[in-house]
Amino acid sequence: MEGKSASATETGFKELYPYQEEAIDQIFTELDKSPEKADVLFQLPTGGGKTVIFSEISRQFIERRNKKVLILTHRVELLVQTTRALDTAGVKSKIIDRDVKELHDRDEYDCFVAMVETLNNRLNENENYITNVGLVIVDEAHYNSFRKLFKFFEKANMLGVTATPLSSNRNLPLNENYQSLIVGHSIADLIKAGYLSSATTYTYNVNLRSLKVGPDGDYTVGSLDRLYSLYTMQDRLLSSYEERAHGKKTLIFNSGIATSIRVYELFKNAGYKVKHLDSTFTPTDRRDTLDWFRNTPDAILTSVGILTTGFDEPSVEAIIINRATRSLTLYHQMIGRGSRITDTKSKFAIIDLGNNVQRLGLWQDYINWADIFKFPERYFEQIQERDTNLMADYNYERPPSLIEYFSANTEEDEFDMKATYNDLQKRGLKPKKAIDLSIDNHATQIFKNVDDYYDALELVDLLGEEIEYRCRVYCNSLHSATESYCHWLIETYVRKLKNTVRLEMM
Repeated sequence: MEGKSASATETGFKELYPYQEEAIDQIFTELDKSPEKADVLFQLPTGGGKTVIFSEISRQFIERRNKKVLILTHRVELLVQTTRALDTAGVKSKIIDRDVKELHDRDEYDCFVAMVETLNNRLNENENYITNVGLVIVDEAHYNSFRKLFKFFEKANMLGVTATPLSSNRNLPLNENYQSLIVGHSIADLIKAGYLSSATTYTYNVNLRSLKVGPDGDYTVGSLDRLYSLYTMQDRLLSSYEERAHGKKTLIFNSGIATSIRVYELFKNAGYKVKHLDSTFTPTDRRDTLDWFRNTPDAILTSVGILTTGFDEPSVEAIIINRATRSLTLYHQMIGRGSRITDTKSKFAIIDLGNNVQRLGLWQDYINWADIFKFPERYFEQIQERDTNLMADYNYERPPSLIEYFSANTEEDEFDMKATYNDLQKRGLKPKKAIDLSIDNHATQIFKNVDDYYDALELVDLLGEEIEYRCRVYCNSLHSATESYCHWLIETYVRKLKNTVRLEMM
């Protein structure tokens, strides 16, 4: 796979790169193995041109089999992107959205592009809404919303396409619906051949012990919002941008709207050109925001989830992952927004503020997709184990910006919660005294560095992450401590520390 030159298809409608032509040949070989029905899953990294590939497959399938093709998407943006690619490939298609109630002109089209929920409603009302479908193409096949439609096309060939052949639902593996997996060229291969931008990744160690895992297997938005709203996390975000991405067109991915708005205010107050975008925006406001981002050289756009699929802006030069995730799919979707290559851009930066690299690996690392497709449960267990080890091994270090507030500190002010806990146990004293000693330690540091009561209260707030870290080390030492007890302990610690400060300084 040498060079970046493209070879034209026989039709001349669209020039395909050699690796794309190779993928099309592999897919048809698999489809032809089972002339009546085949269920195939195809994997290719974000930016590799999956839409171009399955548009050409649609054209060739209609020619070869004389049957219709149905393409399913779950986002409006993908609907538009798909129809444009089909037009370029010379395929006349019909969009089925909420405005299309009847298909009186169905015989005029050989290809239909539909939103999942809309088509599901139409088919439940009329099973013959679309007929003579020989191939169903599922874009972003890792999502499980498509499954409800499969029963209507039991005799049709199924082609799922995705960058990450790992189901979004742990209990509904993809190998239940697809018989085989075709793995396309890897990220590393596409970078080497000049089809994707190369990435430099910068990691910053983060204390994630406060995070909760939800029923979907990923961290809850609430626990992420609480963590990433802390001063230390906001400070780490701004300083990492200034250190590694200053002046670059930057996308910042957050877990929740509250965090994204805080990030917007953080960068705005620092004098940077920044906008916030989330799913509550109207189509007009969203379009205006994206137009601004596209046309502003050093723009910063902070968002929530909405730009992980169906968004293509090749000029992005830096991706900041301002969240933690256990989802390999989400991880690759976020980073993929910066991987497009242009005449003026061949590399981009990744800033990881969620220990995601340690958990999921570097974006360009080799991944055995065939093994994950075949044994997804084993992969989920590996991620869970890796995540548990990351939590246990984390050692908090006071960030430089916070150290500046404690310039009068000495070695005597250092405090090791675990060592203190163990020492108290050995001496036959109550381990709970470790919390009191820690509060005294923080109070002493505050008294050394400020004289004003309100300045002292501000320092207590700035110590939030450090206080939480000490309390969680204490809870882990107890072994039997519940999450609710840890939360209570953290709140009690802060209240006692503030009361100590009040009694001393008021």
